[in-house]
Amino acid sequence: MPIHDWTTVDAGIFHHFHHGWVESLQRALNSGVLPPDYYAMAEQHAAGFGPDVLTLQGGPPDPDPPEPTAGGLLLAPPKVRIVEESDMAFYRRKQNTVAVRHVSDDRVVSMIEIVSPGNKSGRNPLRAFVEKAAELIGKGIHLLVLDLHPPGPRDPDGIHGAIWDEVDGRPYHHLPDKPLTLAAYEANNYAVTAYVEPVAVGDTLPDMPLYLIPGGHVLVPLEKTYQAAWEGVPARWRRVIGGGG
Repeated sequence: MPIHDWTTVDAGIFHHFHHGWVESLQRALNSGVLPPDYYAMAEQHAAGFGPDVLTLQGGPPDPDPPEPTAGGLLLAPPKVRIVEESDMAFYRRKQNTVAVRHVSDDRVVSMIEIVSPGNKSGRNPLRAFVEKAAELIGKGIHLLVLDLHPPGPRDPDGIHGAIWDEVDGRPYHHLPDKPLTLAAYEANNYAVTAYVEPVAVGDTLPDMPLYLIPGGHVLVPLEKTYQAAWEGVPARWRRVIGGGG
């Protein structure tokens, strides 16, 4: 199913779809995409993030990650159009913090965030989103950010361009014919690596990596979960957007 043009409806319609996609992603991750010692939950988060799909781990990482099979971690770098790696400056800017964690060790290791129109509705919401993304990456939490809204005056190169400027300081320029952006961020001990796949309205969504540990990821079935969420959009609005129904 091709990516739809969500600029044809108001933010409330995408908000409805957004919730359905979050639920669909959560179900897919918990139904065999994640290794058995990981699980995903939808939760609310402050500073413009949420509701999100959170990937949580109930125990320490396996010192011997499994081979790339169904339900295991993929160790080879994902095949995406653009790969960017930050330098050490991002980590030199980090401040020391004191983290309090629950003894059960249900710690957040990665997140999926679907960008909403509200995240781009003003300077402050956009700034809050970008700063939260950089903060999470700085704490070693891997991200997958799905931006199906075209760049605007506040994010001329899309959400990824704004995040990458915050993380690395170097510019990212979106492709004019592929203005929408899927970006996976791998946080490790020395740098941040961004795996970016530019897309456009009418494209089929590719599977994207979600890192659980540095060097180990699973592939998130974006097309399958998008289609499942689309089926939950009322037929009246599917016709407006252009998907029939």
